[in-house]
Amino acid sequence: MMLDALGVLLELEHDLTVVGTAVEGNEALRLVVMLTPDVLLTDIEMPGLTGLEVAAEIRRRGLPTRVVILTTFARSGYLRRALDAGAAGYLLKDAPSATLAEAIRAVHAGRRAIDPELAADAWGEADPLTDREREVLRLAGEGLANAEIAARLHLTDGTVRNYMSEAIGKLGVTNRIAAARLARERGWL
Repeated sequence: MMLDALGVLLELEHDLTVVGTAVEGNEALRLVVMLTPDVLLTDIEMPGLTGLEVAAEIRRRGLPTRVVILTTFARSGYLRRALDAGAAGYLLKDAPSATLAEAIRAVHAGRRAIDPELAADAWGEADPLTDREREVLRLAGEGLANAEIAARLHLTDGTVRNYMSEAIGKLGVTNRIAAARLARERGWL
């Protein structure tokens, strides 16, 4: 319903055309490859590939489509990850439709469009985790034991323990659950 409403709102703009819609990330990427839109508007959390993964894949493939993330996640960590993945825009879903339309136009013109409050927050706190520490914490947060994490990531138990210990130390907490919770709250997972 939200997707349909958003499409209708954007079609009301005289200079914007919706060329496709998708409810999950793999389909969104397939449509980008097939239709080569100027701008992709995506959420972070979707079934299949996340919006961040889609943005990173668009950049990896060298596709000309620019990405705007529209999400409920008002966390500077997500903003940083979106920018690192190649997104040029990051807005919250409660932004007025006129703001969204202007953001799409700005991104289409080669500029960035970022929620100003989040942009200010993003300058404050950097993500201290490495990609591997993030993967290990994400799986720990899903309830997997070290042996299960090791098997999933093709690592040894000792290596998983080392990554976990480093992440816990960097975040200044006392256990893996607290580390996963804090990292998720800050948008680093």
